[in-house]
Amino acid sequence: MSPVSQPLPPALDRIIQRFQQISESKRRYEYLLHFAKRLPAFPEDQKIPENRVSGCASQVYVIATVDAGKVSFQGDSDAQITKGLVGLLVEGLDGLTPTEIMQLTPHFIQQTGLDVSLTPSRANGFYNIFQMMQKRALVCHLTETYSH
Repeated sequence: MSPVSQPLPPALDRIIQRFQQISESKRRYEYLLHFAKRLPAFPEDQKIPENRVSGCASQVYVIATVDAGKVSFQGDSDAQITKGLVGLLVEGLDGLTPTEIMQLTPHFIQQTGLDVSLTPSRANGFYNIFQMMQKRALVCHLTETYSH
């Protein structure tokens, strides 16, 4: 098991604990799809190339805003499983500071048990989505820091 540099943020930790209580991979997918359903509608005018996650087989979009030092994400995908992964990350990372997001590693996906049942392209997509969210958090941080 890889070392975890930081304890996981509470929301992400709760999500992972819930996944760990589910033993069947089919039920894990159902729980993942639950996150897809809970994602708020993504603004159509934000479905532009700059917001598209590269390296994903499906169309995935992520945007971030920062308010009072906390990052809020929005995301969408045209594929339900991928949309579930986006939803999981949005719920797990929302409200954290850019620094907290930058300190995370994507290895927590292994703790959900999803990594074993995700296809290689979906697993790769997950990492690409996570990296895009980290980049967005960093941009938010830099914008907030240097625009004052």
